[in-house]
Amino acid sequence: MAEVIGVRFKNLGKIYFFDPKGERLSAGDRVIVETARGVECGEVAAGNYEVAEEKLEQPLKAIIRVATEADLERERENVRKAKEAFGICQKKIAAHGLEMKLVDAAYTFDNSKILFYFTADGRVDFRELVKDLASVFRTRIELRQIGVRDEAKMLGGLGICGRPLCCSQFLNGFQPVSIKMAKEQGLSLNPVKISGTCGRLMCCLKYEQEAYQDLQKNALPIGTPVSTPAGRGTVVEVGLIAGTVKIRLDNASQDAAPITVPRAQATVIDKDAPPEPPAKHESGHLQTFFPDGDPQPAPPPQQKPARPRGNRPRGGQNGPKGAARRPQGKSGHPPRAKGASGGKQGQNHPRRPHAKPQDRKNNG
Repeated sequence: MAEVIGVRFKNLGKIYFFDPKGERLSAGDRVIVETARGVECGEVAAGNYEVAEEKLEQPLKAIIRVATEADLERERENVRKAKEAFGICQKKIAAHGLEMKLVDAAYTFDNSKILFYFTADGRVDFRELVKDLASVFRTRIELRQIGVRDEAKMLGGLGICGRPLCCSQFLNGFQPVSIKMAKEQGLSLNPVKISGTCGRLMCCLKYEQEAYQDLQKNALPIGTPVSTPAGRGTVVEVGLIAGTVKIRLDNASQDAAPITVPRAQATVIDKDAPPEPPAKHESGHLQTFFPDGDPQPAPPPQQKPARPRGNRPRGGQNGPKGAARRPQGKSGHPPRAKGASGGKQGQNHPRRPHAKPQDRKNNG
């Protein structure tokens, strides 16, 4: 086991382990340490405690000294100079016409380097910009491209909940967040409502994900047929936090709203099971179940009035039932006697003979 202290160099930045060299330090103290970027002034985030040597990066660096009042004054002077460098760098970026957004600027404790943090959509060729800045500040210049989440962490702000951003308050690192978490938590998939100030999915979606996963193990999928005290129905909505389900009853009308029952009262039934017989009242009529009241008997079905019939006699087209039918010809009319009206024999409809011209004069 090794005794270490945890030191961070930015507000809620990553914590690095250092050897306290026998000093008893507590959270909030300032120390001067040597890092890969040079000598810096950091803040103790965790006091003296022991850590297994396997978890440490060897060799473990030791602190140089506890920060004095002169060190703190120098740190404040570096902050003031960094603000001036930020404005100068913005002007140089505009002069070179680079598509990049400057986020922050910082001096190292020994003024050996100036770091500029920026965001950009893609790669930016800032070699000429570095040369221009080096000629102005006469020191080493380092430009670092960061993501939009790191930008929100540095600048801070207020979230849609009205509280300061979690990343700028207590989150030490960013965890992956997916759209699947929003679906499982029943949130709106509108990007405006589930995105943070940085434009990415909100980090707080990760907070309750494990709780929702545990609740979904016993949840009923939508469309599951269930049996309730009010009758059989189908699950149309699930309330994971409240422990309820909304069910549309099978015997309800299409305009009826779904009923809400506790999860314990909804029993899954087999789809192949025969339907339940409708409940009957003592009088023999069907019952209509109401979730908020007692069952009430349904009114008896109304009988349709008898359809009136015409004066057409029953038993056929020609008379009452049992009456003898008249013989019919091919055309449906009764046959006439052969040779009648001077027609040809065997013809049912004899033709009228044409009058001769002399007959027409006599008749006229």
